[in-house]
Amino acid sequence: MKLYLLSVHTVEGEQPLSDEDTRTMFRETDRVNDELRAAGAWVFAGGLLPVDSAAVVRIQGGTATTTDGPFAETKEHVAGFWVIRCADLDEALAWAGKCAVACFGPVEVRPFDELTNAS
Repeated sequence: MKLYLLSVHTVEGEQPLSDEDTRTMFRETDRVNDELRAAGAWVFAGGLLPVDSAAVVRIQGGTATTTDGPFAETKEHVAGFWVIRCADLDEALAWAGKCAVACFGPVEVRPFDELTNAS
C-alpha cells in the first residue's frame, strides 16, 4: 500500500461559498471521511485556516527568520488535505474524485516518496 496526499485548493478571488453550500460541503466531506475510514484508506485529514493566517520560517545566514503570509505568491492555496492509503494511483484518483465533489473544488493527488512511506 502507498500513501497519497490529496490537497484541496481554493482560488483567490473566487466567489465564496454560500452558507448553505458550506453546510453541504461539510456534510459531504464528513460522508467521504466515513467512507474512507470504512474502506481502511483513512490515515489523516485536516482543514486549514485562510492563507492570511500563514507564517513562513526561512534560514538566512544561519538564523531562522519568520515572515507573515504564505510561502508562495500565488492565487491558489491549499485549503485542506487528506493523507490516504491506497493500492495504487488509480485508487487514489478515485478517492480524489469523491473528495473534489464533496469540497466543490479541485483536489491535487501526490504520492508520498517511497523512502518516507515505510509501512
